[in-house]
Amino acid sequence: MKTSRSSIAIFILSGLVALVNTHVKAQTKWVSPASANSVTNPTENNEATLKSAKTLYVSMCAPCHGEKGKGDGPAAVALNPKPADHTSKEIQNESDGSLYWKLTNGRGAMQSYKTQLTDKQRWGLISYIRTLKKK
Repeated sequence: MKTSRSSIAIFILSGLVALVNTHVKAQTKWVSPASANSVTNPTENNEATLKSAKTLYVSMCAPCHGEKGKGDGPAAVALNPKPADHTSKEIQNESDGSLYWKLTNGRGAMQSYKTQLTDKQRWGLISYIRTLKKK
């Protein structure tokens, strides 16, 4: 009986440690690898690219980031940490390569779009995010 209680206690403790560890990771600043900073956006920033990217943004990004990119989409209420504000100085000052890396790899509630979107679509989204800059 004692062994059984010990096993259950260890199991519960392990679960709690894993939960806390996941929560702590979600709260840490999300930094892309330094190598991502040197990657440049190959997309031509023209009207067609931005129009297509906006349509994609509204359907795939706005539920969390909001239609204007402020991190206030309807799903944001349930997320911790909150989605990034794409209009913020912090995001706008990140390199295109860094944003592309994050969009490609994801983390926590921010899923990876590596297999859902083509390279061209992901780069188009980065170009569109640049248009959201606060004035």
